[in-house]
Amino acid sequence: MQKMAELLGLRDECGEGTSGAPALAGSCLADNRLNLDVYPDGCRRFLQLFKEQQGEVVVQVEFLRLSSNDCLLDTTLGSLPHLKHLKSLVVKGGHARDEFGSYLHGSLTSLPPDFGNLRCLTHLDLSFNRLSTLPSCILHLPSLRVLLVSHNSLMTLPEDFGCLNKLTFFSAMKNQLKDLPQSIGELSMLQDLDLSENALELLPEEVGNLHNCKELDLSGNRLSSIPDSLANLKCLRRLHLHSNLLVTVPASLASLPNLSRLDLQNNCLRAIPAEIQALPFVHVRGNPLGEAEPSPQADKSGTRRLQTLFLASGEGSFTVTSEGCRVVLACGTRFYFPPGAASDPLRIYFRSLTPDPQCVKLRHHDVLLSRVLELQPHGVQFQQEVQIWMPYISPQTPHQHEVVVRTFSGQSWSDLRTSVKWKRKSKKCVAHCCVLHFSWFLVVSRLVQNECRVPAEGTLLFSSVDPNIKVIFPPGVTKEPRSVKLQVLPVSAEEIQKITADAGCRASPLLCLSQDSTVDFLKPVRIQLPLPPGVTGLNLDRSRLHILHGDLEGQTWNDITSEVVLELTHLYAVFEVTHFSWYWLWYTTKTYIGGIAKKVYERLRLYQVNFIALQRKKDPEQVLLQCVPKHKVWSVLKKLQDRYRGPEPSDMVEMFEGEQFFAAFERGISIDMDRPDCVDGRLSFIFYSHLKNMKEIYVTSPVDRKGQAVKGQVSFYRGAVPDSIPEDASRRRKGPDSLWLATLPIKLPQLKPRWDENPSPLYGFSFPPLNLGNAETGYLTQANLLSIARRVGADWQSIGLNLGLTYQQIERIGYNNREDLNKQILDMLFSWAQQNSEDPDCVSKLITAMKESGRQDIADEVEAIIELGRQKYSESIRRVGLEQESSTEDSAIAM
Repeated sequence: MQKMAELLGLRDECGEGTSGAPALAGSCLADNRLNLDVYPDGCRRFLQLFKEQQGEVVVQVEFLRLSSNDCLLDTTLGSLPHLKHLKSLVVKGGHARDEFGSYLHGSLTSLPPDFGNLRCLTHLDLSFNRLSTLPSCILHLPSLRVLLVSHNSLMTLPEDFGCLNKLTFFSAMKNQLKDLPQSIGELSMLQDLDLSENALELLPEEVGNLHNCKELDLSGNRLSSIPDSLANLKCLRRLHLHSNLLVTVPASLASLPNLSRLDLQNNCLRAIPAEIQALPFVHVRGNPLGEAEPSPQADKSGTRRLQTLFLASGEGSFTVTSEGCRVVLACGTRFYFPPGAASDPLRIYFRSLTPDPQCVKLRHHDVLLSRVLELQPHGVQFQQEVQIWMPYISPQTPHQHEVVVRTFSGQSWSDLRTSVKWKRKSKKCVAHCCVLHFSWFLVVSRLVQNECRVPAEGTLLFSSVDPNIKVIFPPGVTKEPRSVKLQVLPVSAEEIQKITADAGCRASPLLCLSQDSTVDFLKPVRIQLPLPPGVTGLNLDRSRLHILHGDLEGQTWNDITSEVVLELTHLYAVFEVTHFSWYWLWYTTKTYIGGIAKKVYERLRLYQVNFIALQRKKDPEQVLLQCVPKHKVWSVLKKLQDRYRGPEPSDMVEMFEGEQFFAAFERGISIDMDRPDCVDGRLSFIFYSHLKNMKEIYVTSPVDRKGQAVKGQVSFYRGAVPDSIPEDASRRRKGPDSLWLATLPIKLPQLKPRWDENPSPLYGFSFPPLNLGNAETGYLTQANLLSIARRVGADWQSIGLNLGLTYQQIERIGYNNREDLNKQILDMLFSWAQQNSEDPDCVSKLITAMKESGRQDIADEVEAIIELGRQKYSESIRRVGLEQESSTEDSAIAM
């Protein structure tokens, strides 16, 4: 606080806002840090500060971040050698996106020659740029310890790259490296080397001289073998070799004393040395183990078996070559890349996303059946169709609906030709489609769609759901052929009576007609609809029969009976129209039939749901919230009753597919307000009838629980309704009272003394202060680790192994603390923390280890802690950082 006060005082002395200049960002240096990548014109601000303050304060900067998407980057780089105290420099791209949503690389292609004069620089990040060669000036940085050049276009590294002998961390992930210089073996202090997703075919023997290397990532290359010298890496803990072309691995790898993970997945290994296969931490899935070599005749005949890649839950990419392959993701999605689909090796990136209603636009009566699958690079054209199988949740109305894969073109969503299949082994439904390019994909259930091409000669189109519904196009109906689509929504007499409370109301199936032309037909089109149930042409009263026409959004329904020529048979009503929309046949004594139809149409799109709020029995601070369709409530509760307890479900409420709602904790119970899904202190949800509308979070209370329990509650409120919801429904939901849905009680019990409350030595342990991570993303402290330890249980051993501890360490920890599980957990976590306290990437490794151990809850907690630190740091930079030249500009940036 004193340091901050001094900086703010310095800003005042130098004349804040004088001459319209930004206030002294020097300012703004919180602990001599200047983050300008958060501003679209960050380089301009830096140059203005450097000019107007003659660099007096700016040259004191020790930590600087710039965006390489800035148009003034080259000019700014020329001033950097004046920053003699600079310790950390980040010049990254990825701050802008193209039309498909992919991150754009920065414009950086070189560095000024005198860049090597930054004698204090220890950390340099040039990721997401356009470097084709490593600037030679980097080799003259005597203090450099961390170097990141990932996501560039490097073809090779300098021959004298080994002169960076103080380097401890080097990442050149996702470049185009084909070989490595022999001097790489001179990096004697290197602990972490990431060369994944390149084009390496051979490794020099000198790699075996990296005696301090703890983690080596060579995945996603083209290695067919690795040198025996890797057995010299006695400190190595993790070796990643998956997704290569390995046909053999040296048996000597089994002798590495500290190795705790060896990933050989998705290679061409037909045999593995017995010494390696016996290791419990080796991963070999996706190899043709035990298979015989294909004969030359088989290769010539084109019957060569394609490689199958099995991706684990932590992986997010794979490589496709011209030979083709099959790929199986952990979520169950499968791909088939035929030979020749990709002419050159192509790295495919994938991720599963939560549906965002702002992007995922559902049509009327659509039901979302899957998460969104994003495949990159977007827009890349394959030479042959790639097949995709996506698992989905089976819809409840299979007769009325059909399942399709929907994809986004960058402008709009469209449906692909889809076939569905039931997988007996996995007991999952799978949707299959073929594509020539990658973007976003999801599975939806829509009303069954029949379509045809209408020529000038005319044609007939009928519904496969109800063959009695026909559309007849006479000759001369159009000059140019046009595509017509037909959808039908059956409505039972029971539903009509229940909604209208009138036993005399009847209605036909609901008919929707659409076309790809905006021009009306040249001749009337004849439509045949079945008469409502229980009504025939012999007994009907024509005054009670109404033909309704609705707009495509279902907002208005007009009675057009008097405007059309209506023909009646014993079973059908036939009439003519010249343009397409919704059509509905009603039989009722009501006079204002349009309003009734609108109400019924709205109710047909609603789902009846209940809310549940349960607390974990072993940890009441962990609360599960879920919105469940009415017919699934008791089956869901039955599955959860062994681990959770809580009140009865809420009363039934009604919601639309894709509707937003919020959960607010009240009366002495609170949550982390900095969560990304938290809006104005409330948790945001989107209701999808077939997906799990569930979140599990940790709650706290400002009330002192040492003396009493806290009896609070969680209330559910409506949020923004989808754009397509009828206007009346939206109007009825305005106002504070109409937003409330339900309230359920939450009780936090009185606290008992716990082993982690006392900051003094615990159970004989004395832990030094810890700050894991780095200053840019935030730290995990001793208190954070103690909180994490509370969540860990008997699975601490698998967590420790995934963190990189050796089997010998795990056994020793278990033996030394064999009488106390809490001691074992603490010893494991803090042993790992002390070993990795200097690793800037240790927090992400902790998150990955928790996910690999099946502890997604702990991974989420760590990510939330880091995200909170990142947001607070960003906000502090904005608060004490560069002042805006005017309030108008300030407002513009805030938006």
